[in-house]
Amino acid sequence: MSAAAAASSLAQAAPAQKPTGKKVLMKIGTQNGHNDELLRSCAAFGVNNICSGLPSNKIDNNWSTESLIKMREKVESYGIKLDMIPLPLSSAYITRAELPNIMLGKSPERDHEIDTVCEIIRSANKAGIPAVKYNMSILGVVRTESTKGRGGATYSTFRYAEGKQEPALTEAGRVTEEIYWDRITYFLKRVVPVAEEFKTKIACHPHDPGMPYDKGWRGVNTVLGSVEGLKKFLSIMPSKYHGLNFCQGTVSEMLQDPNKEIVDVIKYFGSRGKIFNVHFRNIEGKFLSFRETFPDNGDVNFINCIRAYKEVGYDGMLMPDHVPKIEGDTGGKQAFAYCFGYIQALLQLMRMEG
Repeated sequence: MSAAAAASSLAQAAPAQKPTGKKVLMKIGTQNGHNDELLRSCAAFGVNNICSGLPSNKIDNNWSTESLIKMREKVESYGIKLDMIPLPLSSAYITRAELPNIMLGKSPERDHEIDTVCEIIRSANKAGIPAVKYNMSILGVVRTESTKGRGGATYSTFRYAEGKQEPALTEAGRVTEEIYWDRITYFLKRVVPVAEEFKTKIACHPHDPGMPYDKGWRGVNTVLGSVEGLKKFLSIMPSKYHGLNFCQGTVSEMLQDPNKEIVDVIKYFGSRGKIFNVHFRNIEGKFLSFRETFPDNGDVNFINCIRAYKEVGYDGMLMPDHVPKIEGDTGGKQAFAYCFGYIQALLQLMRMEG
């Protein structure tokens, strides 16, 4: 089905919507790297904005201004804009993190790592790249045993009650709410002023998934795993350059009734200009018991969500994320292509509604 046909079908299925008079400012994007094969596919799919992959898996000359300029120019040679790069602060488990001492709170090592982050922000600005994204993760992305979904596809799944918290503590030891906030604050107070000086947006991903407030997971209280936690995070260093890599899937995982609640959360953060990037993925389930689906067969109505982004004037990227696994689909290429087409159809629908 073509994007136009899909948009027409969606329009017929969606409740009638009065024209808002607002322009569609958001665009489709991806974060799956910047090699030539991906860039050719993105150009063909009309994915004209991307976040790159890591320039390097270690801190070396690939993070310099000159190297970032070359990377941007390569991306632009395909007619694509490099809107964002990732900092070497990923969602990996703490022992696999590129700059682990920031989250371990170990000084003076963390100070050297924060200096590295600040230098990358400066280099990104000088290279003409307007934003960076990052995680403040100790646990990484926690999941339990996968389950089968539509057509036999494998869905990433989390059931808190079935999880094995072994060993009882991570290498970080006991990390209480107070300790976690202290480490986050230490980082933000040093990095946000640099982001402001160089007018570079820094977009933080929530903790995936949210955990029980009083129990956490393996001795770690995940403070960015709730909507209230994200509000507090943004209040620590108020700045228009300090915001969220708003993973809609992860935020849905924090909620008791995602389909009912997520639109209000989008409007809260979006109306305040705090959504810098969106991971546009769906889930089936709720807080502490969910699985990640294709965008059209989860519990959350994506038409209502994209209307909310339009209403608040969101102008960043909508990215597929954590796609289900299909047998024989190496690297998830088919699954991502499906998601790209689905998002393109939704964007066309928003333009049709006026």
